[in-house]
Amino acid sequence: MNTLFLVALPIVAFLYASVGHGGASGYLALMALFSFAPDTMKPTALLLNLFVAGISFIQFARAGHFKLRLFLVFAIISVPFSFLGGSMEIDPGLYKIILGVLLIFAILRMMGWLGNSEEGDRFTSSPMNWSLGLLIGGSIGYFSGLIGIGGGIILSPVILLLGWGSVKQAAAVSALFIWVNSAAGLGGQLYSGITFDSYIWLYVSLAVLGGFFGAYFGSYRWNSRVLRYMLAFVLVLASVKLIWTGI
Repeated sequence: MNTLFLVALPIVAFLYASVGHGGASGYLALMALFSFAPDTMKPTALLLNLFVAGISFIQFARAGHFKLRLFLVFAIISVPFSFLGGSMEIDPGLYKIILGVLLIFAILRMMGWLGNSEEGDRFTSSPMNWSLGLLIGGSIGYFSGLIGIGGGIILSPVILLLGWGSVKQAAAVSALFIWVNSAAGLGGQLYSGITFDSYIWLYVSLAVLGGFFGAYFGSYRWNSRVLRYMLAFVLVLASVKLIWTGI
């Protein structure tokens, strides 16, 4: 056991939950840093995702930010594709590098450096395109299951870039999207055979603690501008992590 890992875990959960994410990319980065066995990292990240994303969704939904149609347009196809990705063992190094670079553009867009971004809680959504949403959802679901993440780190900026939801709506939808994809990805892992670390329930307890407070402050206490900055910061971390681990 490493004390620093146990301290960092709830902090990562807090940060990700505050923007409606489960934190899998952060957990994977932490586990890689502390030399966890590779065969335990993916299922552990997905299991922690289930708990933290579930807490996040409940908090954001209770605050009135969840849009069912926005969730369905991405989730209908993503779940079976996430199961498929979770059952496969493919080196995702090149994908991680490409995704990490693409996230940089999403960060620039959300910070208002590639066009105007949402101000405060004033927001008018653009019409949804179901064909595009299903295609995006399926793609995110497959690669989420393949890598061992819930997909929220990709979905949140997509929703904002398309103008289909506000920052808090994106957080609420992403949280449930992460939950269903993590469950499907973990199901694929169970199908192919998985191994958990012997301290898994200690990790879950710490992640739940951080996730509860992060989701509370994100859904009730912080305004949309703060959330946008928090999300951009989370995306920077994820981008660096993806590029670093993909090289």
